[in-house]
Amino acid sequence: MEINIIQAFLIGFLYFLCQSGTPWLGSAFIANYCRQPVVNGFIVGLILGHPVEGLIIGSAINLPFIGVILVGGTMPTDAALAGIVGTAFALASNASAAVAVAMAVPIGLLGNILLTTHMTKNSIFVHMMDQAAEEGNVKKMNSLNVWWPQITTMLLMTIPVMLVVYFGSDAAASVIQSLSGKPLQIITVIGGVLPAVGIALTLRMLLNKKATFLFYLLGLLMVSYFKLPMITIALFGIIIAYFYTELLMKKVED
Repeated sequence: MEINIIQAFLIGFLYFLCQSGTPWLGSAFIANYCRQPVVNGFIVGLILGHPVEGLIIGSAINLPFIGVILVGGTMPTDAALAGIVGTAFALASNASAAVAVAMAVPIGLLGNILLTTHMTKNSIFVHMMDQAAEEGNVKKMNSLNVWWPQITTMLLMTIPVMLVVYFGSDAAASVIQSLSGKPLQIITVIGGVLPAVGIALTLRMLLNKKATFLFYLLGLLMVSYFKLPMITIALFGIIIAYFYTELLMKKVED
């Protein structure tokens, strides 16, 4: 599959939306949903005309990153870049989901370079705002707080990802073809093991809270013994979470 320049731009712009915290779609939406590979993988697939394959690949990539959280503005790896570029490369090279996971993990580490540059760049505008505040120039403060950080972030995030996806998709396809056989089997096995790391990190957090672990155990039993589909279990989870939160908040108020 070839990725044209318009598709590459849309994929790069998607990364900007995922990482900028832009108020256009709401920072909470961006942080909690769009950054997850299962979501941005589907969107990348939609852009490339293969939404189902994008969702499958994004879901596989999401597993190693499921226990990764953003703490104090720092993170060990960039799940958004891993999901977006990993899915694009996998679709372009017709790679399996396991191979996509193996490709996405190192890509996620490279995302920290862009994030660090992004934060360093924004700190410049903070000092410029301090000077504008001393001058009493509210209009300039508003511009430095909203427009210029967003414009520069869009350029910083969109252009590198667009170029990587546009020029790198053919290279990724060539690499996958050259590794066919034993090397590709090894990469597939590694990609199959990596999701266990994300699941283990999540289980480690669940084990620290008895109530949360019991909910996880309930879902596991529903899958293993009752053979319920995931959508049904998710709906049960939403209902249980609603009543559990209501009872917990009522207890806090009392």
